[in-house]
Amino acid sequence: MQPEPALAGFIADAFACPADVAEAIARRCADRSFPAHAALIRQGDVRAETFLLVLGLAHAFAYGSEGQGVLLQEYRPGDIFGAVVERQTPPSPTEVRAVEAVRAAVFLALDFLALVELHSCVGLAVSRMLLRQLQAATARMVERTTLSSVGRVYAEILRRAGDARRISPPPVLSDVAALVNTTRETASRAVNDLARRGIIRRDDDALVILSPRRLEELVV
Repeated sequence: MQPEPALAGFIADAFACPADVAEAIARRCADRSFPAHAALIRQGDVRAETFLLVLGLAHAFAYGSEGQGVLLQEYRPGDIFGAVVERQTPPSPTEVRAVEAVRAAVFLALDFLALVELHSCVGLAVSRMLLRQLQAATARMVERTTLSSVGRVYAEILRRAGDARRISPPPVLSDVAALVNTTRETASRAVNDLARRGIIRRDDDALVILSPRRLEELVV
């Protein structure tokens, strides 16, 4: 098991800021841990806090009036969520729940806003993080109306693999299925078919894309 990162060191990497700035930022937050399945933010709550995920995985859900839920976003280490750069905090439109045990740096929203205004490196990093999240959410929304269920699975695998063409650790197929609005069985069949055709390789520690072009051609 890898040791947990020192909070100031993690902040320095996340915001690409000098060590003294990272130390100052770390003093403005609470270093908190949450067990698996804990609700970090509940839908409809007014929580004037900003979360920087340090370890683990969290999901953002939106629930309808009849309790039906839609998985909207995955948060991984380095991602920010909650009340971000807002002076007036509206009710949260989503519930954020820990998929596994997580650790987060938790800031009062006004404190975090002050850090954004004070340190340009923080503001730039936040802008990039939020843009990345928006682009991923927009892409998934478009894919839900333009691609088949199998095509959405393949698009999500390509997105997660990125330029490295590698997902480590291997993706949890039930999570992939929920994000692209399909069943786990469909996602499992789709990934097994890729392995059978030699387009990907699945090891214990990673899923590796062997033929990116062939996979891209299957995103329909």
